Amino acid sequence: MKVTVNRIIPFSSVDGPGNRTTIFLQGCNINCKYCHNPETRGLCQHCGVCVDNCPEGALSMVDGRVSYDLEKCVQCDTCIHVCPHDSSPRTQELSPEEVYERVRKQIPFIRGISVSGGECMLQPAFLTELFRMAKADGLTTLIDSNGTIPFSEYPELMDVTDGVMLDIKAFDCEEHKKVTDAPNEVVLSNAVWLAEHAKLYEVRAVIVPDLYDTERSIRNMGAFLAPYLAVHAFRIKVIAYRPMGVREEYACYQVPDQEYLNYLADILREYGFQNIIII
Repeated sequence: MKVTVNRIIPFSSVDGPGNRTTIFLQGCNINCKYCHNPETRGLCQHCGVCVDNCPEGALSMVDGRVSYDLEKCVQCDTCIHVCPHDSSPRTQELSPEEVYERVRKQIPFIRGISVSGGECMLQPAFLTELFRMAKADGLTTLIDSNGTIPFSEYPELMDVTDGVMLDIKAFDCEEHKKVTDAPNEVVLSNAVWLAEHAKLYEVRAVIVPDLYDTERSIRNMGAFLAPYLAVHAFRIKVIAYRPMGVREEYACYQVPDQEYLNYLADILREYGFQNIIII
């Protein structure tokens, strides 16, 4: 069993509690207009556009497929900027065991692992095996997800998952479609199921005032989630849209100021939320 891995960050302090190793899997099933790592969305089509544009000659075509030379690469990211398929030629096909061998090197210095994407829940069997190895070594395990795949259908994975960092892109279904090209009924059902089963670690909302009604979304989200605080404590992360890394056609949205982010956080406090992070 192998999956396409975009990258592995040995030490991260922003992907859950403590210092963590974060694994980014390739491939996503929705189309967020503000996606900050669009190079993780698609799989390489081996079209050769990146080969023709690589300034260091780190890419070549071998038997009709793009080949990547790590020694020549200077991480200039030209390849991902010119890719017409929202992909990257720098991915690797790795098994859970191969990924965990890289995690194991950091064990004395990390609290756990987090898996993101793309959308990592497209690979539940891979996650299950990886998390089993991590739990055996006493590491905590977190999933970073857009919430479009039902967690309740994967009990074996949930048994070895400590928590989920769940995106609610917009509370209203039609606005969610506008933001992602996908509905959000499963996302909201997941939020409830995870909260009821003490698996909801964090809910995140990216604030893009030009794209959807952010205040209404925050109010509705707060009212919807507040009853579950009594079941299990979880935090909410209010994240400002920023144009860095987004696709060119979506780099024109307004960046919300700190005053507006604080205003939205105050709305959530009215519903009883105290653990709120503003980024």
